[in-house]
Amino acid sequence: MKIVLSSNPFRDKNLKAARSAERILRSAGAETKLCLPFTFEGSNAPELPKGVAFCDLKKELENTDMLICFGGDGTILHAAKDAVAREVPILGVNMGSVGFMAELEYGELSLLSRVTAGKYTVESRMMLDVSVWRDGKKVYEDLALNDAVMTKGAVARIVDLAVYGDGMLISDFGGDGVIISTPTGSTAYSMAAGGPIVEPTAENIIITPICAHALQAKSFVLGRDRMVDVVTERHSRKSVYLSLDGGKAFKVLGGDKVTIRRSQKITRLVRLTNKSFYTIMREKLGRG
Repeated sequence: MKIVLSSNPFRDKNLKAARSAERILRSAGAETKLCLPFTFEGSNAPELPKGVAFCDLKKELENTDMLICFGGDGTILHAAKDAVAREVPILGVNMGSVGFMAELEYGELSLLSRVTAGKYTVESRMMLDVSVWRDGKKVYEDLALNDAVMTKGAVARIVDLAVYGDGMLISDFGGDGVIISTPTGSTAYSMAAGGPIVEPTAENIIITPICAHALQAKSFVLGRDRMVDVVTERHSRKSVYLSLDGGKAFKVLGGDKVTIRRSQKITRLVRLTNKSFYTIMREKLGRG
């Protein structure tokens, strides 16, 4: 069994967790490859342990059985697109503060011995296909596991948006923006903006306004097969930015249409424990 270990060195200092996992997995008979999730340049580059050979992540994912990520949810989200393209399941080890998508905490690394014995399950998570249309032409497209977020620029006070489901108006409002999320993303920015918590294995599209200046602007939970369009005010000069899973923003112009629908691609997350979603929520967010 071949397993790729991808560690965020800003979270996993000196790659201590990844190297411990490497020893556990090799003792259990697995072949391992150690990779870095990002390309680091200049003064922002972290200090890495000397004498460690790193492999190219995308190349190693071409022929592997599992990807283990060490970091926060952001590390998993970053890796998801490459892993999804190659149908590789992901196991997350939380080195961050919350880590809803991670299966293990640092202190649970010994459970990795179950992997080579086949004592794990794989959970499917819905993803979103997102595209931007300008004057009838597609100018942007990408894939999201958590959410597609449209927000105002630094100068604009509010932005005016209209949200449609299968061509029918759901809501139009002015505010700071809107979040279109999957159930996996319902515990991220959407929850912080007042949206509902949805079981991550469900298949729904969740619409959550951000600081809307309208009493009727509420969250909506749609069926998985709805096509959602978010249209910006045509003659507006205010900047609106689209970001998928917290990544680099794309500038949306007045009159552009952002289309979001359920993707045929899925993220596969590895489960080693029997913790329920509700137990994880209580642990991560506190009983109060």
